Amino acid sequence: MSKSASRARLADIIRTRSFGRGEITLASGRKSDFYFNLKPTMLDPEGAALLAELTYETLRDEKVDYVGGLEMGAVPLAGAIAQLSWLKNHPISAFFVRKKPKEHGARLSVEGLAKGESLAGKRCVIVEDVTTTGGSAIKAVEAVKESGAEIVLVLTMVDREEGATEAFAAAGLPFRSLYKASEFLNV
Repeated sequence: MSKSASRARLADIIRTRSFGRGEITLASGRKSDFYFNLKPTMLDPEGAALLAELTYETLRDEKVDYVGGLEMGAVPLAGAIAQLSWLKNHPISAFFVRKKPKEHGARLSVEGLAKGESLAGKRCVIVEDVTTTGGSAIKAVEAVKESGAEIVLVLTMVDREEGATEAFAAAGLPFRSLYKASEFLNV
């Protein structure tokens, strides 16, 4: 399937499985009359494959060591990208950032790394399912930077176009999205 056909098919899946109308309170605290819940798309076999494919294609020419982001939205996405990158013979490892470190065990903020493995000096991409203001992704960025990593890109699947671009620019972080909310609202 061509990239444009994959993108069109994924948009159809998102529209069917993950987009809705109705009043909702977003993670940012804002109210909205539309929403995206990408988990049904990320956990659908075809949706997961297409998200991984399009994301991998976006990252392929970047020199990326790791991909990850804030739990819960980034977890299925990072795993799918890591798996596809292995199949493409260009492995990109995955991690996720806890919203709050567990109060038992290793008490880690960044999970998914083997004992002795570190993000220090590694080039990382922060992924997110849906971005509104950028606040959640910036939490992940801060935790990953504290681990010594370099953030090369913040990549969201859907940008709600409500301030994230400006927030990432102000923070000096490159930002891209696979889709804009307006692509679903203006159909």
